Amino acid sequence: MDIRHLLYITAIVRHNSFTKAAEALHITQPTISKAIRNLERELDIELFVRDKKTVKLTDAGEAIVRHAGPILHSFDNMVIELNDLTYLKQGHIRIGLPPMAGSNFFPGVIKQFQERYPGISIKLEEDGAAKIVQGIADGVLDAGVVLCPIDERAFDSFSLVKDKMKVIMHPSHRLATRKRIDLRELASERFILFGSDFALHDCIINECNLVGFSPTIVYESSQWDFIGEMVAENLGIAMLPDTICRLLQPDKIYSVELETPIPWHLAMAWRREGYLSLATREWIAFTRSQFAKG
Repeated sequence: MDIRHLLYITAIVRHNSFTKAAEALHITQPTISKAIRNLERELDIELFVRDKKTVKLTDAGEAIVRHAGPILHSFDNMVIELNDLTYLKQGHIRIGLPPMAGSNFFPGVIKQFQERYPGISIKLEEDGAAKIVQGIADGVLDAGVVLCPIDERAFDSFSLVKDKMKVIMHPSHRLATRKRIDLRELASERFILFGSDFALHDCIINECNLVGFSPTIVYESSQWDFIGEMVAENLGIAMLPDTICRLLQPDKIYSVELETPIPWHLAMAWRREGYLSLATREWIAFTRSQFAKG
């Protein structure tokens, strides 16, 4: 027994005729009659009382019709849902966004994507790039914004934003009037960093180690604007991308370039291996096209 048999039986009962049921289903009357006979042989029971004038169900036939309705309804709903997914009318995506990327680059992109695909829901996980990479690897996230470089053996990606880090400091700082500074000049400074879940945390520490010192970390935060406020209170120095530095109040915070720039390169990444839903694939394609315009 399959869905086709349930469809035939309910149509015969609805139209009270094998011939009219066949016409409604756009098949021949011999086809529907043969299908019912084959099912009766398979089940070793009769489903209809053979009477030339009327169509009557046996007890077994009535039992099948009683269950056929909900089954056919569920089947129709499944087909509709699959069609919706195929044509991207609905779906669900889990996206990881670091705070700086989420607030500064993605509100407009998300708005346009939702306008095009209102049935697709997006769950945003705002976290550091390091944790986002782990979430994508574990399958907790479908895709996310990460800091390059990224392991190309495990992830596919495309470039979003390329920028460079600048040092931010209080206007009264001894280096505030300089156009550029060498990273080594910051060896004695108090650093305010992002937390260890952020790729920039390790990136800045590694850059300092490469030039011969370990930074003194006095505060850590997950919010770039709060880091800026702490610098404005002269609690230490920090490093932020040039794009973010432009959003800070110039009368409270000075930003200075490094002699040897530290790159800040964001990419959209997803797992190289494994299944990608249609909605996720469309998100990747849509985002790629939006950033390509810039």
